Amino acid sequence: MNNWEVEISHLLNEWEKNKIQLEALFRKREYKNTKELMEKGITLFFHFLTMSNELPLSDNAPSNYNEFAFKPVNVEERLTFIMSRPALYHSYRQLSELMVEQEKLYVKRNILKKASKPNG
Repeated sequence: MNNWEVEISHLLNEWEKNKIQLEALFRKREYKNTKELMEKGITLFFHFLTMSNELPLSDNAPSNYNEFAFKPVNVEERLTFIMSRPALYHSYRQLSELMVEQEKLYVKRNILKKASKPNG
């Protein structure tokens, strides 16, 4: 496992912990307490998007989503919605879906990368 894969594995584990906490808060309708965890989840998604495209990490939101070869459909619009309303359950669902979609794209990218390597 290379360094990117290890980092992404840690990131996805962190997201799972975050997701469990968010689900519990939304179930209890404690929307005020979700903002910090949602912001953490959004940051995790940005890092995942960046790392799964093998680009250097930044603490800021991407300014140009065109630099990402592997990204979910309508990622920019969906993230704009999520960031403008982080305490909504629908924002949480969108963020969860973005993570799932990016994970599928990451797996696809790895398969394509391995298939393009010459056998030898």
